[in-house]
Amino acid sequence: MAIAEGKRALVVGVANEKSLAWAIAQELHAEGAEIALTFQGEALEKRVRPLAAQIGAQVIGELDVTSDEQIAARFEDLRRMWGGLDMLVHAVAFAEREDLRDRFLGVSRQNFARALEISAYSLVALARAAEPLMAARGGGSILTLSYLGAVRAVPNYNVMGVAKAALEACVRYLALDLGPANIRVNALSAGPARTLSSSAIRDFHAMMHEVEQRAPLKRSMKTEEAGKMAAVLLSDLSTGVTGQTVYVDAGYNIVGL
Repeated sequence: MAIAEGKRALVVGVANEKSLAWAIAQELHAEGAEIALTFQGEALEKRVRPLAAQIGAQVIGELDVTSDEQIAARFEDLRRMWGGLDMLVHAVAFAEREDLRDRFLGVSRQNFARALEISAYSLVALARAAEPLMAARGGGSILTLSYLGAVRAVPNYNVMGVAKAALEACVRYLALDLGPANIRVNALSAGPARTLSSSAIRDFHAMMHEVEQRAPLKRSMKTEEAGKMAAVLLSDLSTGVTGQTVYVDAGYNIVGL
């Protein structure tokens, strides 16, 4: 039996066919889940709808994670459509391009706050909205995407690393709050991947080369590997796992010198 058979999953953050969120949505679909997707803005809607059609996913509408009104509306759409929710994928992050190219020291107060709001607080807001829908199904699983820059100083990652550190802390506190409702919360820390967001990081190709040279597997992570581990963490195969950050990076995170 497929590990997500009969489950209903909302995936937030698909931008295009290279997104890790898209790899996760594909894997969940392959494992039997019903999928709902959102988009932010007209440009991304044009990319998301054709992808949704490939896996028979429902596009429930626009979701700007800085808008409590849109969050409430989208989860009300889910309640009407499904009555409940089993899985939530949070794949949302943002930092201004200049803050991924210059010194971290130069980040403005406004840009710092915006990066933290979109990249970390949004998980809290979505989890709060998901709680009653997951409780209606007897529990659920929430997964967010992180990166090694949360725990190490990665050149040029800058304020995004700080935001990911906050995100991983949110995972732990949400796991504590939601555990009594049988809702699990975890993070998947993926290796560097060529996505729309990574294109903004200066010297990203050098980062990829470093991983390929030094990781125990002598290669970088494949996006489908992130998708497969995400499906495991979201499924009943990992019912005893919550509050964790799980690395899928060809082992790079364990390497010292």
